[in-house]
Amino acid sequence: MNQGTTILTLNNGYHLFSRKVGEGPIKLLCVHGGPGGTHEGFENFAPYLNDMGVEVYMYDQLGSYHSDQPDFSKEENRHFLTLDYYLGELEEVRQKMGLENFYLLGHSWGGLLAQEYALKYGQHLKGLVLMSMIDNIEEYAPHVNKLREDLFSDLEVQYMRDVEEEENFDDPMYQHLVRKLYSLYVTRHPKLKHMVSLNAATVYNHFQGNNEFVMVGTLNGWDRRADLHKIETPTLLTFGEFDTMPLDSARRMQNTLPHSRLVITPDGGHCHNVDNPDAFFKSLSKFLQDVEDGTFQGA
Repeated sequence: MNQGTTILTLNNGYHLFSRKVGEGPIKLLCVHGGPGGTHEGFENFAPYLNDMGVEVYMYDQLGSYHSDQPDFSKEENRHFLTLDYYLGELEEVRQKMGLENFYLLGHSWGGLLAQEYALKYGQHLKGLVLMSMIDNIEEYAPHVNKLREDLFSDLEVQYMRDVEEEENFDDPMYQHLVRKLYSLYVTRHPKLKHMVSLNAATVYNHFQGNNEFVMVGTLNGWDRRADLHKIETPTLLTFGEFDTMPLDSARRMQNTLPHSRLVITPDGGHCHNVDNPDAFFKSLSKFLQDVEDGTFQGA
């Protein structure tokens, strides 16, 4: 696959935006979060990993950012809004990029897909990186709601719940409170700025719901706790110190996965590769090098 941008044509006829940056024997495919996020969260990977000889691959999923965006309101396109579709899309992207014996990194929703991929297509993987994603939704929703209960007054929390009950999510005060919480637990030190949101709301709303506090999308109920032990691929679990994901769940995952290492990035939120890149890439680089050297051990 050539350096820079490549448009991948899927077997269904739609097109995906993809990028390859860096040169070397280590192949790392990064899968973005959201759902409905973008590849831009991985743009700082190549500069930090270049000296290791890492080729970084990334893409925008169908419906997101630079990739084709079908009209999901049409019945014939509704089948794209399924976990099975996006898992199959990931495998097709892997094939079209010519990747084998590679490292798969999934952030948030991408980490959910990465777990599903490791369970179904693990024979293609050399290593797995689960970035800010636990193995179920049930433990996530109460945690993120507790974060806001600890941060805001009882009056503010009740205000937010009233807005959610009325589904008036454009309420200015509500949006102000959401931004305040996100600034502490999602991206603490943002670097990327755009005039408008780049996230694909239709995709996000279908899978997640209206926001992180109202988990009413189709991912509600997703749970791989009973299957996690089947993943034998060397795995790095990486979370931010102030992640929206519960760290107790991350520690349980480390004890469940037979070949895993858990690293917490200081002063990092859900997007801790942006918040504290020096610490994040130090742990990621060590994981990659240890697997390459055959010296990887869990911690």
